[in-house]
Amino acid sequence: MSTMDVKELRQLSSDELAEKAKQLAQELFNLRFQMGTGRLENPMQIRKTKRSIAQVKTVLREVQTADHKKAS
Repeated sequence: MSTMDVKELRQLSSDELAEKAKQLAQELFNLRFQMGTGRLENPMQIRKTKRSIAQVKTVLREVQTADHKKAS
């Protein structure tokens, strides 16, 4: 899975962001499994995936906060 630009992430809905975070978490699990079995070719992919998860969660939190402020 390629990393998305933060601008692209901000255009997604909160449901889409939650789904993306779920997909990235599954990818991280698979990468860690590959690392454990010695089949991981690029260990930097784990770091990139973790960074992508953090970006998605940050944008998701921003969207949720903005929605909460609109409702108030």
